[in-house]
Amino acid sequence: MARMPLRRFRIACCLLALAAASAGAQRLPPEVEAALAEAGLPREAVTLLVAPAEGGTPRLAHRADVPVNPASITKLTTTYAALELLGPTFSWSTPVYFDGPVRDGVLYGNLVIKGQGDPKLVIERLWLLLRRVQAAGVRSIAGDIVLDRSAFAVPARDPAAFDGEPLRPYNVGPDALLVNFKTVTLTFTPEAGTARVRAEPALADVQWPATVPLAGGECGDWITPLQADFRNPAQVRFGGAFRASCGERVWQLAFPDAGGYAARAVAATWRDIGGQLRGGVREGLAPAGVAPAFEFASPPLAEVVRDINKFSNNVMAQQLFLTLSLQLRGSGTLEGSRELLRTWWRDRFGGEPPVTDNGSGLSRTESISARQLAQMLQGAWASPLMPDLVASLPALGLDGTLRRQRQNVGLAHLKTGSLNEVTGVAGYVHGPGGRRYVLVAIANHRKAGAVRPAIQALVEWAARQP
Repeated sequence: MARMPLRRFRIACCLLALAAASAGAQRLPPEVEAALAEAGLPREAVTLLVAPAEGGTPRLAHRADVPVNPASITKLTTTYAALELLGPTFSWSTPVYFDGPVRDGVLYGNLVIKGQGDPKLVIERLWLLLRRVQAAGVRSIAGDIVLDRSAFAVPARDPAAFDGEPLRPYNVGPDALLVNFKTVTLTFTPEAGTARVRAEPALADVQWPATVPLAGGECGDWITPLQADFRNPAQVRFGGAFRASCGERVWQLAFPDAGGYAARAVAATWRDIGGQLRGGVREGLAPAGVAPAFEFASPPLAEVVRDINKFSNNVMAQQLFLTLSLQLRGSGTLEGSRELLRTWWRDRFGGEPPVTDNGSGLSRTESISARQLAQMLQGAWASPLMPDLVASLPALGLDGTLRRQRQNVGLAHLKTGSLNEVTGVAGYVHGPGGRRYVLVAIANHRKAGAVRPAIQALVEWAARQP
């Protein structure tokens, strides 16, 4: 029998390896197979890929070309695209206008604050913004405080539409003037016979109960027994009790009157720093053709990206997504940002782009394949922006959404994703000798949450690759 020439043999072996990887025909590591079997998850429920970060043939590719719902792993695409399109030093600007003269500490006109999508205008930074108003000589406003929220053109949304949980902070929608993520933090502290209630931040014309009765029993679900009544957001009531066995507890919730949150927060903060207001706080437009008195800058994009990915902040990701079309097309719209991302993907990686919705992963329509994710992560690894992206990913067992992981501490930087029937990770695993591997593991199944031991096994397997 004639022998195949060595060169042709090597080419044939390479083609077979590439074909096997493309078809997802590789066998799974035994420990991953065992973990899937223990969890009752079929192989068809997961997509897995492990490849060298610098590029090359995958070490493992299972159903790598099947589009799946990535949940919050979508934030990787949003944040990396933003780093490339806007640059890591980009910052949001919030212009502030004095619509009238200032004499003897009085602004004879309106104070206008124009939102432009700053995702990190938390209450401490709102305080700094208003203190700058006072530093410019304004102690009293004879007119109104006008809030311009026109930079984003987004449809009205029902915070209960996604999963019926309107008070969950992850369901807060984007806003051109997003103040403190539209959330309130309630702290319950047991004392003699009652639990003291503290609400932060202060919101104008909103009254919270000062105390709630204590009750016995195990802690467990301690929020439902409070019987919170938010039908009147300005007069919240608790019809139940707080369980004494819980000790001090914190409940962070999305304020029910989302549309009125910014006005209430601005009015209360201006009052708390000693400012006087003869009018009210209302919505309106910034004066045309007038230079602002000053512009209040956000932290740089690289810092904001860390907050988005480390803590999987949905509304911050949506703010960033809409900022793409606002900055590059002049109007912050969902469809404009979707088209920008599709164009960026084709220019950067070629081929059909993933399906995006709102950029946060809080969606049932977003989809991407493991191979697409790996391609993007390999491209990011070779980019000058690599340090900014990798530093934004949760470190296994150390911080962010992976801080509670007690195994393999520090072995990987992975973005997590979790929805009902979706669980996964994507990022980088640290191998021996300074090698780095791209890893993608996503389950779409009614028992998707049970995939975590299989993901742990895959991370350990990837870290052992020579």
